Amino acid sequence: MACVQWVLTGVPTLRPELIPLVLTLTFNLMKKRYILPVILGLMASTSCKKFLDEPALGYYSNEDLFANDATARTAINAAYIPLTFSDAAANPLWVLGDVATDDVVIGGNAGEQADYTSVDLYNILPANAAVQALWARYYDGIGRCNIVTDGLAAENTGTSAEVRKLLLGEAKFLRAYYYFNLTNFYGNIPLRLNVTTQQNAAMPASTQAQVYTQIEKDLTEAAAALPEKWTATNDAGRATKGAALSLLAKASLFQKKYTEAVNYANQVEALGYALTDNFMDNFNASAKNNNEVIFSVWHIRNAQPLQGNSLNYWFAPRDLNGAGVFYPTQNLVDNFEANDPRLDMTIARTGKPYYDSEFKPAWSTTGYLSKKHIQPLSEVPTTTKNDGALNYEAIRLADILLVKAEALNEQNQSSAALVPLNKVRERARKNYSGTAPAGLLANITITNQAQLRTLIQRERRSELALEFQRFFDVMRYGQGYAEAALKPSAPNFNYTTNRFFPIPQNERNTNPAIN
Repeated sequence: MACVQWVLTGVPTLRPELIPLVLTLTFNLMKKRYILPVILGLMASTSCKKFLDEPALGYYSNEDLFANDATARTAINAAYIPLTFSDAAANPLWVLGDVATDDVVIGGNAGEQADYTSVDLYNILPANAAVQALWARYYDGIGRCNIVTDGLAAENTGTSAEVRKLLLGEAKFLRAYYYFNLTNFYGNIPLRLNVTTQQNAAMPASTQAQVYTQIEKDLTEAAAALPEKWTATNDAGRATKGAALSLLAKASLFQKKYTEAVNYANQVEALGYALTDNFMDNFNASAKNNNEVIFSVWHIRNAQPLQGNSLNYWFAPRDLNGAGVFYPTQNLVDNFEANDPRLDMTIARTGKPYYDSEFKPAWSTTGYLSKKHIQPLSEVPTTTKNDGALNYEAIRLADILLVKAEALNEQNQSSAALVPLNKVRERARKNYSGTAPAGLLANITITNQAQLRTLIQRERRSELALEFQRFFDVMRYGQGYAEAALKPSAPNFNYTTNRFFPIPQNERNTNPAIN
């Protein structure tokens, strides 16, 4: 296999072979120039080579950037960068997605992660670091997507028709993904569909319904443009038709468009995805290309500058040179059914190995640590703890099967909902080591809609635990569910005021139309 090193100023989602030029992309408002660091040289396919130690800074006009296929691809590659966790403080999806819920509490010394603790306790101000960082990160991603869509809209582009189609499909999927997360975290938000200029910088918030309409439009067009699979191994990590259809299924479910959610989920299943036999393949650096993953955020180790997954550092205990700030709760542990093998694949606890280390209860104030997003010391030693090779699986088939189950049940098709639900449980059951106890994760047969709704919610929490999706589910299940889940540990929580995070102070300061 080729061994490649290269220099870039941002961190790509994609594999290194994918990016022979690249990757930080910004837009100069006054001069209308795109700025890309370009790495000179050709990618070697059979031997290890090191590119120039310093990238050359190139200035591209709109016409130059999209004058040919090669430079146009650098623009779309840059649009993936904000998804990555090479700097997990700059991408605090894990804070808003899980720390803000009943699944996780923030750890560390008192006052050390004050803004993250404020999220945990729902003392959240618009200037909160996590609230501001995720907003900035994802709008940066949207801006990069808009460079592509605006640039390829010009009739005089030199990009070939086939590449133009693919790049637009990728850009629209990524823009929809960024907006899906933003609107579910922040509610009504500005809907920017073109490169930001001085003339359009001030923009009022669009309603969540308007944002969803654009998400659906982008994803429909992306699904029509993208391939079912990218044939070249060095294209792993790019958006696909299945990713677009999957996000359409989730967007439909979140809007209570249950018929559409089932339809899109069926289309995803028809593409041939399959649950992995081993649940942990989804969190194993050596199994990145498994058949369950639908959309994955890529990371690699030993690159300069850093392109590894730093969640490995944030979630690992301090005794192993981690930050030790992400602690699963007893409430989450109690959600797992008796002997559910996913518990010990998801959460480290007393009496169970922490990969190749002995777990010590003193590592966590709750007595638990996450095992997802963590690699053993044999793969990532303590000296390079922030340089993990694990991908973040943003969308996987188990999620879509549970979307389908929920949507069917909400349409009073509870018997049909049992089929995808029990597929997820069957895979979990097969992961039990040794002779399984009688009745372990038995197939659910209840068809009472209300009772089945509760069971699907519980199953979703166990299956997707610590994958940064809990906030979305807690809030969309409604006020009663949210308050029951959050008030015991965060008495300040108020569903009316905390349903969404506040619009960040930075946005309020620079965009007068938002207030």
